[in-house]
Amino acid sequence: MLARLHIRNLAVLDEVTLELAGGFSVLTGETGAGKSMLVDALALALGARADSNAVRTGAQRAEVSAFFDLDAGSAIAAWLRDHDLDSDAEGGVGECILRRVVGAEGRSRGYVNGRPVPVEMLRELGGQLVEICGQHAYQSLGQRATQRDLLDAFGNHGALRSAVADAHAAWSALQAEQASLLSAQGDRQAREDLLRYQVQELAALGLQAGEAEALEQEQRLLANATGLAAGLALALEQLHDADEGSAQRIIASALRDIRALAEVDVTLIPAAGALEQAAIDLREATEQLRRRLGAIEDDPERLAHVESRMAAVQDLARKHRCPPEALGSLLGQLQAELAGLGAGEDRLRTIAGELAAQEKALREAAGRLTQARQHAAAAFAAAVSARLGQLGMPGSALTVHLEPLGNGQISASGGEQVEFLASTNPGQAPGPIARVASGGELSRLSLAVQLVCTADGGPATLIFDEVDAGIGGGVAEIVGQCLRDLGGRRQVVCVTHLAQVASQATRHYAVSKHSTAQETRTRVQDLGHRERVEEIARMLGGVAITERSRAHAREMLQARGSRRAG
Repeated sequence: MLARLHIRNLAVLDEVTLELAGGFSVLTGETGAGKSMLVDALALALGARADSNAVRTGAQRAEVSAFFDLDAGSAIAAWLRDHDLDSDAEGGVGECILRRVVGAEGRSRGYVNGRPVPVEMLRELGGQLVEICGQHAYQSLGQRATQRDLLDAFGNHGALRSAVADAHAAWSALQAEQASLLSAQGDRQAREDLLRYQVQELAALGLQAGEAEALEQEQRLLANATGLAAGLALALEQLHDADEGSAQRIIASALRDIRALAEVDVTLIPAAGALEQAAIDLREATEQLRRRLGAIEDDPERLAHVESRMAAVQDLARKHRCPPEALGSLLGQLQAELAGLGAGEDRLRTIAGELAAQEKALREAAGRLTQARQHAAAAFAAAVSARLGQLGMPGSALTVHLEPLGNGQISASGGEQVEFLASTNPGQAPGPIARVASGGELSRLSLAVQLVCTADGGPATLIFDEVDAGIGGGVAEIVGQCLRDLGGRRQVVCVTHLAQVASQATRHYAVSKHSTAQETRTRVQDLGHRERVEEIARMLGGVAITERSRAHAREMLQARGSRRAG
């Protein structure tokens, strides 16, 4: 239940606090006083679209906070716990605070129990707490989508609707996949032929891992075999084979001399050891060079083969625009793509069966929803028709028509369109409500639908913003009685200009606007009995309040058994 609404710097509202109670409450006041602005402020706290123009002139930001009392076992309390948004109060669920801040630059922020949340989450929670029935609700009542949603809400068809929507989404996804596969079928054949040729060409090449680098190295050796052999022979001559002046002979002579000197100067022993190691290393290097020289072979035929192989590798690399060493991995990629194209053909052969099974599931789900709607349609029409009789439209009736979609189609919302047909006079054939009902009749029809839809389900708080527009007299009194009866089960707050409606309330708030040369402010007053008499007399008599209008107001309050005392 909405316990308190606090507003700061929102349009003409500088700072307003509205303390609310259960039952049926009304907000009254002159036109333009700001009654609907209070409703707009609540809608803002519930996640409605923010507008920087709503910030009071001269203020940096507007703030709206809505305080709700919760039952620990309610679905909303569970939702808050599931989202880690329960309050810090004892038990964590005694109070829920929705807060919205709108800056003068247009940015807005939402909070639940002091924790920042996205506006979408604020809107999701707000929809569970409050339902606002605007004064122009009848404008959307003529839309078939709205009529369908109202019938489903009345019949509690949420689970059935979800089942149809899920089945339709799965069926649509399969259809889209099939269409994509079919549209690509012609291109697939050409691509498959190309891939098969490229795979065969790369497989025939048979390039092994590291082979491209090995071929390049071997080609360099074979192309330079003569020069390499001559260089190695010269190096061997200089290191070992020359009769005079070879490195081996020079080191051996120096080693003999240093050994002899080390017998006199022991500090030369390390130098002698180094020369011995140099002689050993020289012998090893000489053997390696000699072995390599013996292995070098001038082989023109092998060189021609290697260069031919390299040319084939480079040709394919240029063709596929990749480095030669990447040809092996490219073969694997093309093979995988070719296998995937084959899988696409297999998928086309199997998807037809899946589509048939999913369509069957969709039709079964839609059939269950249709049956539920047919059952609910009769009860809904009877309940609304009964309300219309209470609202001063005797002989009027509402009929709910379910029209199957053409060609057996099923949408995400079911297999039929829902249309409300109304007859506002005895003997009149039912017709679309937008064509057969006048403005006042549409208003009462909208109110009857809202009363039926909100009687037993939905949020605990209902806000009616001048939904009684276009009616008066005895009908207005009946509207007030209906709202008061509804207030026995839910918290009902109604913005009204009708004294007959206001007199039925258990709590009455007067909204007034006060202007000076510098600013305009709106004030909300919780009226006691005497103030209620004055306000209802004003609503009855206009600007000049007479004793007769006051007496009439007292009579209306006494007759309705008001429980407020001054």
